[in-house]
Amino acid sequence: MVYINSWQEYQDAAEALYQKSPFKTRYCVKWKSSEGKLVLKITDDLSCIKFKTYSSIFLNRFEALNLSLMEKMQNRTVTPTPSQPHEPIASAARDSPTTTAPAGTTPALSGSTSGGVKKKKAKKKK
Repeated sequence: MVYINSWQEYQDAAEALYQKSPFKTRYCVKWKSSEGKLVLKITDDLSCIKFKTYSSIFLNRFEALNLSLMEKMQNRTVTPTPSQPHEPIASAARDSPTTTAPAGTTPALSGSTSGGVKKKKAKKKK
């Protein structure tokens, strides 16, 4: 088992190891919250590469590596979906059919206006 100190070296070695033998490669992630330690391990039973860090800076890089390996393991690429522009509330309210109350009257409210959730009554013990 070899610990690699540089993230870029680990990422390149992990992806190369997976490319070399995709059906035998295993990827393991260990997180010890008590120590704040993250250990990544990738192996194909012939070689084993590990990376250990105590820094939270590597979390974004770790997420990118996971995404890259998952894409390769699923044999596909993830295409980002374009975000739909949100329609302003004013135009949505203008387009929806509404009824207007006659002048001088107030609309009647139906149901509970408190907006809260009713609590269940506790059962009495006998």
